[in-house]
Amino acid sequence: MKEEFAQFKKLLLSLREKLVGNVDSMQGEALKRSRQDASGDLSNVPIHMADVGTDNYERELMIELIQNGEESLRNIDTALEKIEEGTFGICESCEKKINKERLKAVPYASLCIDCKREEEIDNV
Repeated sequence: MKEEFAQFKKLLLSLREKLVGNVDSMQGEALKRSRQDASGDLSNVPIHMADVGTDNYERELMIELIQNGEESLRNIDTALEKIEEGTFGICESCEKKINKERLKAVPYASLCIDCKREEEIDNV
């Protein structure tokens, strides 16, 4: 069991490192765009209203991607804490073991596949 936990910990840490890089990069890009807007740099100001709409859409999309990345990072950190506590791989809803194949696909999964499906149905 400890060997499996070590493998998942390594996987989670690798995934976390990639996500931190992606989130940092997106935040830097968003900040760069915001600075251009604030500085009044007219060379980058779109003239056509469609360009303004596209810029707004891209900004909103980037913000959503950053938020999703940050949520994934929180989930990864929680999974790493569970490894340390010895509770990793236990469904938070039914308290049964989460299938190893599910954990390989989503190593920070907190629900077994059945409970996750039920949650998604309830949220529709």
